[in-house]
Amino acid sequence: MRRTLDQLYDGQRTGRYSWAELHKTERTHFGTLFEINLRREFDDVIDEGEKLDYRIADVDVDCKFSQRMNGWMIPPEALGHLLVVGYVSDAKNEFALGVVRATLDHCRIKPNRDAKVQLNQAGREAVRWLQRPGDLPPNVLLDCDAETLAAIFSPKSGQKRVNELLRRVTGRRIGRNVIATVAQQDDFMKRVRANGGARTTLRPEGYVILGGDYEKHRVAARQLGVEAPEPGEVVSIRLVPATDEDPFVAEFGGQLWRLADEAEISPVEAPDVPFK
Repeated sequence: MRRTLDQLYDGQRTGRYSWAELHKTERTHFGTLFEINLRREFDDVIDEGEKLDYRIADVDVDCKFSQRMNGWMIPPEALGHLLVVGYVSDAKNEFALGVVRATLDHCRIKPNRDAKVQLNQAGREAVRWLQRPGDLPPNVLLDCDAETLAAIFSPKSGQKRVNELLRRVTGRRIGRNVIATVAQQDDFMKRVRANGGARTTLRPEGYVILGGDYEKHRVAARQLGVEAPEPGEVVSIRLVPATDEDPFVAEFGGQLWRLADEAEISPVEAPDVPFK
């Protein structure tokens, strides 16, 4: 779901990051793109169907998506068959995925102009949920206020935009696509790294950028009381020296560190956090 949204936003080239910025035709295309991506992800068990979208364990299955929960439109050829039904809301940071059989007693009798029908109350209650509703990998730009977004996107330099993102959005999981959207450059992850990237620039201000690809960084995030980044994600945090009495601390270079409070504005150079 996350990858399909990010594919449509195409933020690296367009700077877009929200459903509202998509054209109507792009929104319509989400269902088809999600169907393809789901089949690719589970190509060991999902085959391409002849009459319906999928063939799973020799069973015909149709894939339906809606941006509104329970809004799936079921074509006549899918009646009586199993459906994989999906829903996503980037604004609400949630998604759902389930399976239901489109029997006549599960569907509203009155079709639309395309002869498509929807699930009735019994059909909705019959959905076997694989995930409902679950947390969608975050799109932190949607949670930023107008002032923060303006500060992030106003610099002309992609490096400066990424620096501002990691300076202002702290303690949150930031995915690769968000960084690509802000940087709008081919080598966008280079803008996060040391040797001239954000890790180098922000370290004198007290910032450490933890990467989800490194176990030591994930452990450090948990020790410091912030959500650990997943692989492909980063979490930016600002640190200050800590004492034994502080509740969430991590040791780097023989010194204890904790998260800085907003009131602690005097920068302290951040420690070097090893990757291995």
